[in-house]
Amino acid sequence: MEPHRLNPITLISGAATPLGAGCARLLSRRSEGGLILVDADADALDRAADALTQPPERVSTLAIDTSDPGRWADARNFIQAQYGRIDWAIVTAAPRPPPDSELVDWRTSAEADLSAAYHGLRAAMDLIGENTQGGAIILAASALPLEADGAEAAAKAGLLQLVRAAAHEGGPNNIRVNAIAPGGPHLSAWADMANFQQLARDYSSERAACEALMRRGAPIARYGSDNVAGLMLMLLADECPLTGAALMVDAGDVI
Repeated sequence: MEPHRLNPITLISGAATPLGAGCARLLSRRSEGGLILVDADADALDRAADALTQPPERVSTLAIDTSDPGRWADARNFIQAQYGRIDWAIVTAAPRPPPDSELVDWRTSAEADLSAAYHGLRAAMDLIGENTQGGAIILAASALPLEADGAEAAAKAGLLQLVRAAAHEGGPNNIRVNAIAPGGPHLSAWADMANFQQLARDYSSERAACEALMRRGAPIARYGSDNVAGLMLMLLADECPLTGAALMVDAGDVI
């Protein structure tokens, strides 16, 4: 199922992260009306834009603090003035509560991640609301914290509840909101693991290392990036009936 619209415009928040940059590459050639990339890291954002192999004629990069509602208001005004509306949005989120931190440190991290997801969803819904056809939003988050226990479960619950609430609110305006949680070495959470990087050196590539890990205990020996693109395109298609759903692409397990 492929999304088909006339000159669709796509917003990607967190576009400088590995997951967000991958989404940008996937959707750049399908976003004939324009592509808007948003992230706090201006340098990484420029690199993500430069890495697009088939960009549309209009590509905008907005370097803002994605947890700041004031900066999102400025971004929303710019997009409305320059593009008028959007059709699709990918809001990437990666809750990273430190596993052994004090509660105050965890709270700071979790609040920043949840705020970025909330304000990104809010802006996307307002901009799609300008579109008489409605549209679709995907909250994309690493599968790693979604299978965590303890304090990390609070961040998991917050993200999933955001999706449900946004789907309920967006229904009357034909705005569908779903979540997708891919696993695999393309995520920064894998790249930061020293033991995984050593395994990647042993196997000569991150992909081979990940496949070796998955074969140790997962039902399907391949990671999420092999399948996540098709699932994202399905969720964006107008024919897709899903809203308020959270789908994991982890080959049956996340190490």
